[in-house]
Amino acid sequence: MNDSSTTTPVPAAPTPSAANASTTVLVVDDERENLEALERIFAREGFRVLTAESGRRALDVCRAQRVHVVVTDLMMPGMSGIDLLKALETVAPDAEVVLMTAYGTIETAVEAMRAGAYDFVEKPLKRMQMVKTVQKAAERHALVAENRTLKQELSALKSGSGGVRPIIGSSPALRRALDIAYQAAPSTANVLVLGESGTGKELLARAIHERSGRGGAFVAVNLAALPETIVEGELFGYEKGAFTGAVQKREGRVAQAEGGTLFLDEIGELSPQVQVKLLRLLQEGEYEPLGGRTRRADFRLIAATNKDLRQLITEQRFREDLYYRLNVIAITSPPLRDRQGDVPLLVDHFLEVYCRKNGKPRMELAREALEKLQDYSWPGNVRELENVIERAVVLSRGATLTLADLPSQITQAERRGSDLSFSMGTPLEEIERRVIRATLDHTRGDKQLAAQLLGISARTIYRKLADLNEPDAAE
Repeated sequence: MNDSSTTTPVPAAPTPSAANASTTVLVVDDERENLEALERIFAREGFRVLTAESGRRALDVCRAQRVHVVVTDLMMPGMSGIDLLKALETVAPDAEVVLMTAYGTIETAVEAMRAGAYDFVEKPLKRMQMVKTVQKAAERHALVAENRTLKQELSALKSGSGGVRPIIGSSPALRRALDIAYQAAPSTANVLVLGESGTGKELLARAIHERSGRGGAFVAVNLAALPETIVEGELFGYEKGAFTGAVQKREGRVAQAEGGTLFLDEIGELSPQVQVKLLRLLQEGEYEPLGGRTRRADFRLIAATNKDLRQLITEQRFREDLYYRLNVIAITSPPLRDRQGDVPLLVDHFLEVYCRKNGKPRMELAREALEKLQDYSWPGNVRELENVIERAVVLSRGATLTLADLPSQITQAERRGSDLSFSMGTPLEEIERRVIRATLDHTRGDKQLAAQLLGISARTIYRKLADLNEPDAAE
């Protein structure tokens, strides 16, 4: 049960600032009257305001989009404000949290601050005090984010890596791939990353390297981008005078990856001659630079391809023994069409990146535009989505991206259906879970409509989700 309170009326607010307009505030309260009052207050101040009537719903909102400040009631049924605060450490660790309560004891305040709350506000709320508290929380969020960005840029400058893009998403397909990647990371086993072009295979490889504990560098080689005549020299290096034009000694990528990870992208493009040398390297742990003597090597190999290596083996274009050396642990990087729920998160990330890069204020995306992006099949995967958002940011004249800012192949695409397939022996519980989840994705979370499509009651949907430990089970 919530502590009863009302918001103290005050005179009209001053003109909203530009900083407020770039801040998203999530208000969480199980009493509709308080929720609407706070929504009006923050909206007048120019904040972008989201609302949630429960802690669980608040977590769903934070999973779907970026939130800067969370203003939450302390006493709520199901999940209290303190419980929500602790859960946000995982779901939205960057968000600043302001707690509200009529029971403002010192003990509760201390517990909230220890748990990571930015501030603690007693009811009845005073409008200007509330606004100033949220503004200060937003300023702290901005300072922490700026500090983190500066540290990342400094680290990138020191390493010469140019920075590493994070893996964004929480869909089941992506989680399964990441689970395997993180399990494999501490081992020395070779990893083969499979998947379509643009799905982020190199990001998975980098994630494995970062968690491997290896102190050496991550060295990436796109074999498809190298002329066949120079691949051997690029990988294994050469001595001065080894061939015409070799005017000085050169270390190969294998040597550069000593103590670290060698990532060979598009491994299916490797010529038969170089396949033999790579096989020897993996079997014996040694290789010969062109014109040089045998050298030992210590590195972790991760290979990637968007081709069917088994088909290449059948066509005698890829060595079967090399395939089995590479395919110790296989990970499939899922296509974006199987990660529909990740599209809003990716869009939010790319909007922030390209608004900052092009010196524009933070833009928002109209709901109908987001729906079109989610309906599109994305044959070019995440890379195509990134290009679409960059184009929209550059060409848009407004603060909100609309359907008019999207390419015609997206706006004119028909809403796609969802085809499910299951391997023989898949447990019925897993089949049921995937069918329910796919139907909810199709109805955009509308459980009543999902129940009608499945021929069951909405109550059954809730019960099934609870039995399967799905996050939508209770709100």
